[in-house]
Amino acid sequence: MGRKNRLAFAGTLLLVWFMLEPIFIVVVCSFMKGEEIRISFGGVLQGSTGYASVPILPYYFSADNFEELLLRTSEFFVMFWNSVGQVICIVLGQIVIGVPAAWAFAKWKGKWINYVFGLYIILMLIPFQVLMVPEYLTLYHLNMIDTHFSIILPGVFATFPVFIMTRFFKAVPDELLEAARLDGATEAYIFLHVGLPLGKQGIGAAVILSFIEYWNAIEAPMTFLQQHSKWPVSLYLPNITKENAGIALAASVIILIPTLLIFLLGHDLMEEGIANTGLRG
Repeated sequence: MGRKNRLAFAGTLLLVWFMLEPIFIVVVCSFMKGEEIRISFGGVLQGSTGYASVPILPYYFSADNFEELLLRTSEFFVMFWNSVGQVICIVLGQIVIGVPAAWAFAKWKGKWINYVFGLYIILMLIPFQVLMVPEYLTLYHLNMIDTHFSIILPGVFATFPVFIMTRFFKAVPDELLEAARLDGATEAYIFLHVGLPLGKQGIGAAVILSFIEYWNAIEAPMTFLQQHSKWPVSLYLPNITKENAGIALAASVIILIPTLLIFLLGHDLMEEGIANTGLRG
């Protein structure tokens, strides 16, 4: 291995460590006892002045934080299942509505299609803070504020998944579709039996990215949901203190598990889908 390759390898390892260090700290500290957590993080919690010190491994491994969270904290379970229900409904809605829309943008001809798709791109670039007030007013007039639908409905009509799937469907050869039409296939048959099988990587990438995005959503739930009993698990710990730091770390580990599993199970599908959309440099 040449000198340049060694330097590149060392730089890559350093970058990977910086990326994984927060996860390592959370996992390790979640198995600390309460007193050890207070000693390690007491200087940076509750307005204290000082430094945090994180050992490579806990002095004494303990599952007390997970036991307290999973056996004695009912609020966590309510929020966890709120997130599960909200995210599953959003993803299914995006499949039902977004996949046909992406196919239409990719394969239907006409200037108005391009204009509407251009509007989609503009909406995709607008941050949530800009759309927050009109979305709130719309949901208010639909009597959906402080309901699960206030999170699900905007998510179902999100623009980014449609953009990803459209880019992928455009790669389906038009000659293949013309051949199917000459054989007497209807547009619905072509979409179901040609478009969907060839577009599964793009659909998979959109589903995985949407799951991760809405599982970790914070701004929309804080804006549209008032009752804590309807909050998703991403809002479980708005404040971390010396008293609840251990539970906060344990909750962070459990909240991370679904997104990590989804990513690992669909990593190859997502990578192929994103690569074929031309998004990777």
